[in-house]
Amino acid sequence: MSSTIVVKIGTSSLTQPETGQLALSTIATLAETLSHLRRNNYRVILVSSGAVGVGCARLGLTERPKSITIKQAIAAVGQGRLMRVYDDLFTTLQQPIAQVLLTRSDLVQRSRYLNVYNTLQELLALGVIPVVNENDTVAVDELKFGDNDTLSALVASLVEADKLFLLTDVDRLYSADPRHVADAQPITLVSNIEELNALQIETGNSGSQWGTGGMATKIAAARIASSAGVRTIITEGRNPRNIEKILQGEPIGTHFEPHPEPTSARKRWIAYGLVPGGKLYLDPGAVLAISQSGKSLLAAGITTVEGKFDTQDAVQLCDRNGNEIARGLVNYNSQELEKICGHSSSDIPAILGYEGPETVIHRDNLVLTAV
Repeated sequence: MSSTIVVKIGTSSLTQPETGQLALSTIATLAETLSHLRRNNYRVILVSSGAVGVGCARLGLTERPKSITIKQAIAAVGQGRLMRVYDDLFTTLQQPIAQVLLTRSDLVQRSRYLNVYNTLQELLALGVIPVVNENDTVAVDELKFGDNDTLSALVASLVEADKLFLLTDVDRLYSADPRHVADAQPITLVSNIEELNALQIETGNSGSQWGTGGMATKIAAARIASSAGVRTIITEGRNPRNIEKILQGEPIGTHFEPHPEPTSARKRWIAYGLVPGGKLYLDPGAVLAISQSGKSLLAAGITTVEGKFDTQDAVQLCDRNGNEIARGLVNYNSQELEKICGHSSSDIPAILGYEGPETVIHRDNLVLTAV
């Protein structure tokens, strides 16, 4: 079967840092590289940032706006320009492309999540390269991916890609920002993302003047992709040909090894597709039962309920210090849980006045996220 790769390129690689104008030579090289991969039987998805940055340049703005309504309007200007450039370049190379604009709500509803999957699979089967971006023009803060690193990881997870390439403004992950720290150490392989915590990696959240990402978002993306069994590679966006070199085995960039036991598609949807409606804080015994023994969550193990949510909404499960350990779909709403938390399952009918499920979150609807 053909290998599937997802390539994400950020605004910092697509545009000139001084002006925000498109870096046409980089985009042309990217188009050539991806078209060559298609001709060599790879199934390719491109996740492209840049709509807001290009829109700013088109309108002569000197900095990225902060108001979401202004950003939405500018994204509408920039997205058309960006796709025109992509379409011209790929058409010259006789490679068909398709625009796919997504919002988080497309992944929240299970039916829409599956529809996105089916659409992408059909496009790939037709030999098309889908060009995916967040639909910034209509997305609202509560339902935004936040950055295209996260979006690319979710797309890679959705289509069960073999590799995810995160093209950025540095050649790999370093122990500190190499642009400012002379003795920053390169990191070529990450077998377990928790290793980075031990190394105290500096992962600033800020991206370029025109973008929204940073190394922290790329590590978070690698965590999502790795849990789906997708190998993730960080490499320099100004040299798109690195993608082919890496596929041929050259030791370029930082590689994040995939998790040896990927979670199921449905559990990945629960963990990363849904937007949590609240948090449940657990006692140490419940944390141990869930993380080590694979048990369901019972009301007795819950110490605090935070947020307002309904039955079958997704919630975060946290230890007493607020560290997230898992996510799941609840069998009770927040008002019910506030009444029954800390109590035995056998007490629930007397407290609520009606029979309810024995479990707050059944293990089939629960997935560990601190892996």
